[in-house]
Amino acid sequence: MKKKFLRLPLLLLAVAIPLCCTLLLSSRQHEASPETAAASLPETVVTVTSPAEQSSPLPADNTEEMRGVWIPYMTLQLAEEERTEQAFRKKIDIILDTCVQYHLNTVIVQVRPFGDAIYPSEFYPWSHILSGTQGKAVPYDPMDIIVRAAHHRHLAVHAWINPFRISTGQTPPSLSADNPYCRWQNDNDTENDVYTFAYQDGLYYNPAYPEVRKLIIDGVRELVSRYPLEGIQIDDYFYPSEESGYDRSSYNAYCQTMAEGCVPLSLHEWRKNNVNMLIAGMYRAIHQTNPHTVFGIAPQCNFDNNEKLSADVLRWCSDNGYIDYLCPQMYISMNHPVFPFRDLAERWCALVEGRPVKLYFGLALYKIGTEDDGGTWLSETDNIPQEIAYLRQCGVKGYMLYAYDYLDRIAISKLLN
Repeated sequence: MKKKFLRLPLLLLAVAIPLCCTLLLSSRQHEASPETAAASLPETVVTVTSPAEQSSPLPADNTEEMRGVWIPYMTLQLAEEERTEQAFRKKIDIILDTCVQYHLNTVIVQVRPFGDAIYPSEFYPWSHILSGTQGKAVPYDPMDIIVRAAHHRHLAVHAWINPFRISTGQTPPSLSADNPYCRWQNDNDTENDVYTFAYQDGLYYNPAYPEVRKLIIDGVRELVSRYPLEGIQIDDYFYPSEESGYDRSSYNAYCQTMAEGCVPLSLHEWRKNNVNMLIAGMYRAIHQTNPHTVFGIAPQCNFDNNEKLSADVLRWCSDNGYIDYLCPQMYISMNHPVFPFRDLAERWCALVEGRPVKLYFGLALYKIGTEDDGGTWLSETDNIPQEIAYLRQCGVKGYMLYAYDYLDRIAISKLLN
């Protein structure tokens, strides 16, 4: 077995204030300033040879209600016999026309689900979504098509990325040779082997290292440089678990950097620290590249779960320089038997009160007509309209629906209309 030499991760933030929450609900699935944290991250200028042009500029109207829908990567996939530019354009036109039909104004499109990209990238391999094989290019720019078609219909586009996940189970079926994970594991440099870690059946980028954070931040800067996007969003996947084994070597290396007499952060606070440095760096890269592009996070609605995943939502809301909006995934019914919608919504509203962070709520379109939440989606078919009405009453800035594939159904059509 070859000996590993760990590159010591930087630590620039101090102890964060832990959230004290008692919720046990499942859902889908701080002391240094963010400016200081972001300043420590190396910057790379992305050279774009053919930037997309915005065909129909959207008005800069911050007063309009957010009415968005998530479009996951599965929705964009094409059958093997349909993998052509014409078929992709047709699919996008149908998706966006449906969004217009239901008076939505924003699409949140998953463009980097597995450390890959559905657009030509300097940093990530082509996704398997459209070609069937990771690393195999398609002869067109899907992202350019999406942005142009959406703006033509006056729909805003938020690019939805998963910054940490490389693979889960058999998805993607194989990783390309130019995948950063494969490059790091297969080169002669043993130090970069720790830039990723495995947990259960998944592979993840390790945000403890400046080189990994730089990769993710460069990828975000590239997106904002190349396409006229209204927003960048990351979802609720951060550290995969509160278990301690999968990144223990990285944490031990950090502890060894402590001067004599200094007490290192706990594993939990150290992980939150790593995520916070990444979030601050992403925020800075986005706003330096295009001040009009906003940065948002869609965490779980459960405060306890966010803590377990090292998602420091309190810090992001308390200090400038982290996010522009939050969209907790409120995938619960109005009369959930344990966690009623209103009770949890009030906690989120209180969290952002008086702070420069917009609040949207993610709503569970996919649960309508199911037996979820104690059957309350069966007996009360007007959950979504009630939730939207309640959010408007509370002054929440809007909502995002999960997900597009559940829009075009008769029962749901009646509810939304």
